[in-house]
Amino acid sequence: MPFVKRNADGGITAVFHERTEDTLEEVPADNIELAAFLADEGLPDMPRAEWLESDLGLARVLEDLIDVLIDKNVITFTDLPAEAQNKLLKRRGLRSSFSYVETLFSEEDDLAADGGRDDGEGYL
Repeated sequence: MPFVKRNADGGITAVFHERTEDTLEEVPADNIELAAFLADEGLPDMPRAEWLESDLGLARVLEDLIDVLIDKNVITFTDLPAEAQNKLLKRRGLRSSFSYVETLFSEEDDLAADGGRDDGEGYL
C-alpha cells in the first residue's frame, strides 16, 4: 500500500512506496484522496495529453517488438502470459477494424469524388 504525507490542513502533499518517515500515513491504493492527488499533481511538468500520447506510442512499439520476436522464432505467442495474449489479440482486432474503416475514408477516394481537386470545392 502507498504511504502519503499530509500538510497541516490534512491534504496530501507527497506519495511514497514505502514508509520513509514515521509521520507518513498508509492508505489503500484505491483511496479517493490519493487518486485526486495523483490526477492533479502526478504530471506537473508534462501535459497529460503528451503523456498519454507517449504511452500509446510506446505500446505500439512494444506490439511491433513482440511481432518481430515471434516472426524470428525468438518467442512463441503462447510463451506470453494468458492476459498478455488476450490484450494483444484484442488490440489486433481493434486495429484490423480501424484499418477497414480507414480504407472507407481514404484520401484517394476523396480526390476521386471531387475530380482530383484538393481545394475543398468538391465538398458540401
